[in-house]
Amino acid sequence: MAEQQQISPNDELMDTVGRIRSLEGKYNLLRDKVLIINNNMIEEYKKSITETKSLNEEIKEIKKDIFKIKESMKHLLNELELFARKEDVKFLEKYINLWNPLKFTTENDVKRLIQESLEEHQETKEKKSEIYGRKE
Repeated sequence: MAEQQQISPNDELMDTVGRIRSLEGKYNLLRDKVLIINNNMIEEYKKSITETKSLNEEIKEIKKDIFKIKESMKHLLNELELFARKEDVKFLEKYINLWNPLKFTTENDVKRLIQESLEEHQETKEKKSEIYGRKE
């Protein structure tokens, strides 16, 4: 113990100065690390804000697209309600087959038939008048 008490004040001062310098170095390193961490956190925060804005825009676009799709679906459903059902088409098909429109005559066919009938009637009338005219 006597030896420990013989440490000179100059040695104690030098030892204290060394410790202070060591602590200052550690403090400077810690300060630099904290600054780097803060800068990294600020950069990450800015990135996350940018990504959040981008995601919000994409979500808005997706919502718009979904709304458009829903509107299109509603329009298609409304249009589908106007279509004829299978039963209705079968019903019409039955009556069309019953009537057989291929055997219907056109207006021109009717006029032609009337004209032919009139001509035949006229010829018959002329023949009768010739026959009766000779007999008389």
